[in-house]
Amino acid sequence: MEGRNLVKARIIMTDGNTISLELYPKYAPITVQNFIDLSRAHFYDGLCFHRVIDNFMIQGGGFVYDAQQGLIPKQATPIKGEFISNGVNNTLKHDKGVISMARTSDKNSASSQFFICVANAHYLNGEYAAFGKCADEESIKAVVKYGKVKTGKLQYFSDVPVSPIVIKTIAIF
Repeated sequence: MEGRNLVKARIIMTDGNTISLELYPKYAPITVQNFIDLSRAHFYDGLCFHRVIDNFMIQGGGFVYDAQQGLIPKQATPIKGEFISNGVNNTLKHDKGVISMARTSDKNSASSQFFICVANAHYLNGEYAAFGKCADEESIKAVVKYGKVKTGKLQYFSDVPVSPIVIKTIAIF
């Protein structure tokens, strides 16, 4: 338990699986609020996990998968990167099951895309805004299972699931 400011979320997938999360505003308050706001606005509904790398992470929150057009980007407003190398004392480690914000080389470019570690990725500590973790073993098993799906090349990505992994909605509690 990470304190009384704990926020609970549940990613409900179109395949019937769920990923229960604990979000920690004490480490990344801007990031957690952004995730809550986007979830409550149904921004994530219908978006896919577009990057899957076994023994690393699954990444989603930025693209709709369309059978004819491929990956169609969905944009959100960038937020401040809440991690040590960007001046924020976020000490949450990138352990298996941790959720963190994806970004470009611009430290303040994270917007809606997030990733969930399917293995420890401590080399990311201090460089990416970790903001929560899977709330239970069942959720960790689900993300690890997604991390093992078959992937292929689509557009400029080389690690796109062959069968789309789609978010139905994200509920905040």
